[in-house]
Amino acid sequence: MSPADEKLWSTLVHLGGLFFGFLAPLIGYLILKDRGPFVRAHTATALNFQLTLLIAYVVGGILSIVVIGLFVILAAYVLNIVFCIVAAVRANQGDWYTYPLTIRFVS
Repeated sequence: MSPADEKLWSTLVHLGGLFFGFLAPLIGYLILKDRGPFVRAHTATALNFQLTLLIAYVVGGILSIVVIGLFVILAAYVLNIVFCIVAAVRANQGDWYTYPLTIRFVS
């Protein structure tokens, strides 16, 4: 895979997380993980972040019994938008990026 293609797919995987949650990074990781170190690192990073957000959404849903859960869900939603856009821009520029506040499930 050419470096331009690696940047394109890495960018699309990060943006896919905005619209499809963990499914886009999971599919991207399963299909593209052997296509190069850059795209593998970005797909794994995006998948880890989306799985961490999924946990945050579940915890927020459980905590919505009390009011604080709504704030947890809102904070996770805003962080998803901001960090996915930053990661997509960095991937498009060819930079390595790691999401903050992420649990590493996949390396």
